[in-house]
Amino acid sequence: MGASMKQIKTRIKSVESTRQITKAMELVATSKLRKAKLRAENARPYHKVLLEAISAIQAGAAECPTVFAQIREVKKTCYVVIAGDRGLAGGYNANLFRMVARMSEGQEACILPIGKKATEHFRRRGSEILSSSFEVTGALGMGDCRQIGQLLCEGFARGDFDRVEIVYTEFCSMLSQVPASLTLLPITLEQGDTKRYSGAMIEGDPEELVARIVPLYVSGILYTTLCEAAASEHGARRTAMNSANKNAGEIIDTLVLKYNRARQAAITQEITEIVSGAEAL
Repeated sequence: MGASMKQIKTRIKSVESTRQITKAMELVATSKLRKAKLRAENARPYHKVLLEAISAIQAGAAECPTVFAQIREVKKTCYVVIAGDRGLAGGYNANLFRMVARMSEGQEACILPIGKKATEHFRRRGSEILSSSFEVTGALGMGDCRQIGQLLCEGFARGDFDRVEIVYTEFCSMLSQVPASLTLLPITLEQGDTKRYSGAMIEGDPEELVARIVPLYVSGILYTTLCEAAASEHGARRTAMNSANKNAGEIIDTLVLKYNRARQAAITQEITEIVSGAEAL
């Protein structure tokens, strides 16, 4: 009985130590989530305005359509997959990888992984990797997004692939993060109102101007989705650690109950032995 009580007490201490770690991780994720959420909200309008400008320029040069808007037969697709750098975020990474598997099933595809988990996953699967230079999601900034955008635009223009899809996790709320996909290339030009740019003066060749702006547009979308993914990862980790804290609390309550019962049984047994010994005398 004593050994059983000692084992229960050791288990309680172990679970309490784990709960302290998960509680700390939840607080850190909550702190980072506020900043990431604000950054994601501020980044959203950028690519919308830039797409309107590209559409207006292209509308004034309809006789020279940009290669980045040409829809062609899809023989090969490039998937840009934005995952996390660490685990302990529930199904954040796994849901993303399942979505990529469904989208690329039966197709010729290459992968541009962003984040350690994405790079490790697709290396294990033996997928064709376009570049593995962007393994740390948290370290990427706008300059890195421009580099990725240039890489994708050059590959699309050469015909290395016929479509570019970005797969990321969209931040809906603190408790909801949904895997999503977005077509980067070919771009879909806006056909709506372009009066905002009707009086604009365009210097130089419109085709060359569009060719320079499109990589910036792609970079803007990449940065926006990167911000969304970062906020989603922190939100998923916060939710996962909160659940872990609750589970740890329930386990501790159960173990304390078992400990008290074992202790009470030990006391009862000792009293019974004392009474039996007194009666024998």
